[in-house]
Amino acid sequence: MDCGVAKIILLFISLIFWVAGAALAYVGHYVIKSFGSFENLIENKSNLIPAAIIIGISAVMFVVGIVGCCSTLRESKCGLSCFFLIIMLIFAAEVTALVFSFIYRSKINGQFESPIRESLSKYNGEKNSETEAVDSMQTLLKCCGVKNYSDWTNTTYFSRNKTLPLSCCKNSSSPQCNGKPDQPDQFNTEGCEPKLEKFIQDVLTYAMLVVVAFAIIKFFGMVSVCAIFCKSRRSGYEPLYA
Repeated sequence: MDCGVAKIILLFISLIFWVAGAALAYVGHYVIKSFGSFENLIENKSNLIPAAIIIGISAVMFVVGIVGCCSTLRESKCGLSCFFLIIMLIFAAEVTALVFSFIYRSKINGQFESPIRESLSKYNGEKNSETEAVDSMQTLLKCCGVKNYSDWTNTTYFSRNKTLPLSCCKNSSSPQCNGKPDQPDQFNTEGCEPKLEKFIQDVLTYAMLVVVAFAIIKFFGMVSVCAIFCKSRRSGYEPLYA
């Protein structure tokens, strides 16, 4: 790789580090927020490790962008060495986050059935964490019950009220939907377990794609630093700033 091209690539990478940091911070926040919407239904909090790693990476990328830009312009061996080391560490952290995301994504199937059933059994229609979690899930995902809406007929809430929660309705504000189970056309009949699994998988897939994109950019950054060092050694050029 030509030294001039390598410098341009490094400057470009340094400049987009700020954008990358902001983007990764958003991705990490989005993953945590998505998991937080179903906090009472997700038992294993270690699933947030990939998001925590992503946010940690974004926190240092703003400073790294400044270091990379200054080191490239001055062709500082010390600065470029530090820049290379930092890029390599961030690259390793992104690969780690990617591996954690891939592992967790493959273990999602069947993980939510038990906590969803438990939440349905505790549902009482009043303002509490369990009720709000279930209503929020059914409204957001447009689902009802665990496997389908008939799961509600085995709950204490149904035994007492003989109705399904209004969050099961396709349109909860419609007067036609009163929660009676004899109106299946008024309900979101698909269960919440498969929809929640797909939602979490989609969130992790989105996060993985973003991390892969930035990891590729950092890989080219490392190659560019190596190219500058190799060019300097072949030409016998010593930069002004060591």
